[in-house]
Amino acid sequence: MHKRWIRRRVPVLIFTFFIILYVDFQLRTSSLPRLSVAQQHPSPGARHRSIQGTPSPVRDAQSPARNSTSSGKDGQHASDRAHDITKPKLRLEDIFIAVKTTGRFHKTRLALLLETWISRTKAHTFVFTDAEDEELRSAGHNLVVTGCQSDHSQQALSCKMSAEYDGFMASDKRWFCHVDDDNYVNPDALLSLLSAFPQEGDIYVGKPSLDRPITAHELLEGNATREVRFWFATGGAGFCLSRRLAEKMAPWASGSRFEQTSARIRLPDDCTVGFIVEKRLGVSMVHCPLFHSHLENLLLVSQRSIPNQVTLSYGMFENKMNSIEVKGSFSKEDDPSRFKTVHCILYPFTSWFLSTNQGHG
Repeated sequence: MHKRWIRRRVPVLIFTFFIILYVDFQLRTSSLPRLSVAQQHPSPGARHRSIQGTPSPVRDAQSPARNSTSSGKDGQHASDRAHDITKPKLRLEDIFIAVKTTGRFHKTRLALLLETWISRTKAHTFVFTDAEDEELRSAGHNLVVTGCQSDHSQQALSCKMSAEYDGFMASDKRWFCHVDDDNYVNPDALLSLLSAFPQEGDIYVGKPSLDRPITAHELLEGNATREVRFWFATGGAGFCLSRRLAEKMAPWASGSRFEQTSARIRLPDDCTVGFIVEKRLGVSMVHCPLFHSHLENLLLVSQRSIPNQVTLSYGMFENKMNSIEVKGSFSKEDDPSRFKTVHCILYPFTSWFLSTNQGHG
């Protein structure tokens, strides 16, 4: 009787044992992938992609920049991405801001910039001019007398841009930004824009004055010419170049080579920069709407958007004064450029603004 009971129970016990083993095996194998993923560390490339995907007010401007970076081996790209992550955070002091002016505008256009935005970026803003000015030097400004002609010719403009480029290359700065003496630079917006790009990328960012690429005729040997088309960022709105891209421009831009390249396409300085970047190096310009020149309708820039704009401008356009429409403590008669008004909106505790308000009170 007892043996019969054992014979009945043994198969049940064996079956139950195998069921337990099977379930245990399934549980172990199904948990392995989760364990593996949890133990893995994200690669530098993955971390970089997540940084790139962070929402930003200049995200649309960044996208072409990623495509514009010169192609190379996958290993090199991975190395660059890893370097971007470990490189110190960009600071305003890392940006070489070059202002192009001329002697006859020192007391007018340039004086306005010195009183407003240059007062915030004095240490790393460099004024490139054609005339000595002891008053500016004694005030501690970075004055670079180029020896270039004082007119607005292609040769004179290219001469000054060449000096700006060489000045940047001799510095330890990470970005080169050019502006004219009728530009207001918003330092915080500039820093925000440049910080959004890969710091080791080939970046050329600005705003074109044309709605299409410019057409030039490059001079070849034997007086032959070749038609070339490329985008360029107008110097009247300002533009910026990353250190790595500027270094690659050297064969066509360092020393006397910039003026030679300009003469080769018979176009001025800002066009020459675009030619070198797009046609010699194959890097696409990043079009950014945050730069502004007097060649556009500045009334379209809203007062609410001013803190986000990188540069502003003013000047005569179609026989009318072209400046942004902004309300503040200064009238259009007292502040036709509207730069003082903008500066006081961005920096309401500016000393001369406070004294002006107290005087009115």
